[in-house]
Amino acid sequence: MNAAELKIGPLKDKKPVKFSIDVDADLHSDLKDYAKVYEQAYGQRADVKALIPSMLRSLMDSDAGFKRARRAMKD
Repeated sequence: MNAAELKIGPLKDKKPVKFSIDVDADLHSDLKDYAKVYEQAYGQRADVKALIPSMLRSLMDSDAGFKRARRAMKD
């Protein structure tokens, strides 16, 4: 299998802030599959919990509606 192009790059070491969420079984299955694809793409094993912060950052960085609303809040 060729290396996949993922929205998130290799994980960086960062000081975490504890945050807990509940996800449904389908999302959990998707997250586990994503972790497998990540490992194939980067040759580095990553736990689902380690991937979620980068996924959220990627979503927020690419969400134009969020960026506009956030700028409007600061005005």
